[in-house]
Amino acid sequence: MALAGVLYGWNLSGSGLNSFYSAAVYSGTQSWKAWFFGSLDAGNFLTVDKPPFALMVMGLSCRVLGFGTWQMMAPEIAAALGTIWILHTSVKRVFGHVAAAIAALVLALTPITVAINRDNNPDTILVLLMVGGAALALRAVRTDRLLPLIGSAVLFGLAFNTKMLQGWIALPAVFAVYVYASRLGWKKKAVNLALAAVTLAVSSFWWATAVSLVPADDRPYIGGSTDGSAWNLIMGYNGLGRVLGGEGNGGGGGGGGATFAGSAGIGRMFNDILGGQISWLIPFSFLALVAGLLLCGRAPRTDLPRAALVLWGGWLVLHYLTFAMAEGTMHPYYTTALAPGIAALTGAGGVLLWRAFRGGDARWSWVLPAGLAVTGLWAIVLLRRATGWNTWLWPVVGVLTVLAVVGLFVFRTAGSGTRLRLLGVSVAAAVVAALAGPTAYAASPAFATTGGGMGGTNPTAGPSTGGGMGGPGG
Repeated sequence: MALAGVLYGWNLSGSGLNSFYSAAVYSGTQSWKAWFFGSLDAGNFLTVDKPPFALMVMGLSCRVLGFGTWQMMAPEIAAALGTIWILHTSVKRVFGHVAAAIAALVLALTPITVAINRDNNPDTILVLLMVGGAALALRAVRTDRLLPLIGSAVLFGLAFNTKMLQGWIALPAVFAVYVYASRLGWKKKAVNLALAAVTLAVSSFWWATAVSLVPADDRPYIGGSTDGSAWNLIMGYNGLGRVLGGEGNGGGGGGGGATFAGSAGIGRMFNDILGGQISWLIPFSFLALVAGLLLCGRAPRTDLPRAALVLWGGWLVLHYLTFAMAEGTMHPYYTTALAPGIAALTGAGGVLLWRAFRGGDARWSWVLPAGLAVTGLWAIVLLRRATGWNTWLWPVVGVLTVLAVVGLFVFRTAGSGTRLRLLGVSVAAAVVAALAGPTAYAASPAFATTGGGMGGTNPTAGPSTGGGMGGPGG
């Protein structure tokens, strides 16, 4: 947490925030009407192109503490640290302290997550709400209680009021896990899900409903809509338009999505623009997901580790496919939403793979070393893309990866003494090799004097490898 606090808060006054959202926050300090609608101006002529929940939070902070960078960013940094804490707690309850520590570290050091957590875009608060909702849903499965499920619905509804349909991307995974893994009878589950659905609807649509009840002449024009209504914004610009293009978003191929994050396609997360921001541990996390599910084997339907793997695996797959195939506007910082899934699977799956690696079944002896080898190789590819940037780093990662993989094979069966200590050294080398690249990228927004596209409208971390600066909104 201390490391994350430094990365998110160091030299914050030197970072350029998104002036689009800064204007809306300032307007909210001057007018409660502007605060409620998310207006760009205190005269309430036009709103931002998002629902205002994140702006409301920042606006309240600035009303209490005064308008300024730190006053605006205090809730964002608190939300970022809260996300790490929630993920750590959720993973620890199922997979233990080591898995939780790895998950927290991976989340804290994800480059694009560091970049966006130093900015006033809504995504930091969005991720907090979604992770909180997922963790509460998993608690509902574990405890058979209704209240955590209702709390999950409330948080996903607030996520909807932060970035609309993006806040719902993980919901199918949450629904599937609760339906399949809960120990309650089907009738009780159906009743609980119905109550949660009503809660989700109320929590999601209260703002749009309130806006629609205000006569058009008495409210600002809803930015991003084509008719001034919040419902049009939900279904158009912030809905299907994001996935299919149009509705004010770019189209496929040469549209906005292609300009900011590369062309749509299944490999988008690994391209020159997004690769260094989010993809470092994606191969390992997918391997950990598949291997973890296989290791759960014939566990009972209510097995909590498998439920957690399905939840975070579903989170990752749903976000990955949505962002990879989106034809509309696609900024690199959207991919911060993948980070909790990557982190949870890396921590939980890594521990499961370690146990299998140290077990007596030779069929699993190669899986963990292979995953680490692929991770190291992909890190080298990403680092070599950044021409002239920390050119010493990729050879170090390569050497550490080789030493780690060889050491794991040689000392796998060590029980005590020097061989066991050397096995520990091999594990440490593997961790350093896997995290050295993303850590270097993640440190750049706070400490580098030159670097990538760190800017308020399109924050990124690390060296510049392509992509435009983007428009005012997100």
